[in-house]
Amino acid sequence: MGAMKIFSFLAVAMVLSMSHSQAQEGNWGDESVPYTMGPEKMTKLRFYFHDIITGKNPTAVQIAQATGTNSSATMFGALMMIDDPLTEGPDPNSRLVGRAQGFYGSAGQNELALILGMSLVFTGNEKFNGSTISVLSRNPVMKTEREFAIVGGTGYFQFARGYISAKTYSLVGPNAVVEYNCTIVHPRSGLEAGKSNSSPGKSDSSSGSQISLGSNLVFVSIIAFILQ
Repeated sequence: MGAMKIFSFLAVAMVLSMSHSQAQEGNWGDESVPYTMGPEKMTKLRFYFHDIITGKNPTAVQIAQATGTNSSATMFGALMMIDDPLTEGPDPNSRLVGRAQGFYGSAGQNELALILGMSLVFTGNEKFNGSTISVLSRNPVMKTEREFAIVGGTGYFQFARGYISAKTYSLVGPNAVVEYNCTIVHPRSGLEAGKSNSSPGKSDSSSGSQISLGSNLVFVSIIAFILQ
């Protein structure tokens, strides 16, 4: 009878262990929770973007090109990586407020048009420091005024959307200074806005804890029965 009790104990322990393991699997992406964005606000920013291709310290460098790029009137297929300064005024020596980091490529065969993919990283304001807005848009550079889409953001600008009205301020050879007027819509309270008790992307372990607690109670009851 003692051997039977030990065998029963081991069998129950194995079954409960397997059940607990199975309950923990598959939970990484099956969460759906109530979510409310909450009140939003609009922030407007104005600064100047400096794209420097020539000189001793270029902030935009070519990293790739297509076979026919050099023979193309629009440099079709050229790809540039950028770390361009954003300043308070058009003078490159005016106060630095951030950096534009990302890339742009020549995407037009018959028109000089770029495709932009970049993050504007802000550093010149205590409220915005470390926050970013993400831009993914077409840039018809020969037009004096154009608009870019704001598709997201981080930090103070979490869940951002909006647009940038861009206007060429000066063009010296390939080096450009562009005025950016940003209209950004985002949650009113910045970092804390839009977060429910169960934040998106955060695993809710309450169901797993309940399963674990229930399994433990059953486990203890069966042990007590076997050892009687």
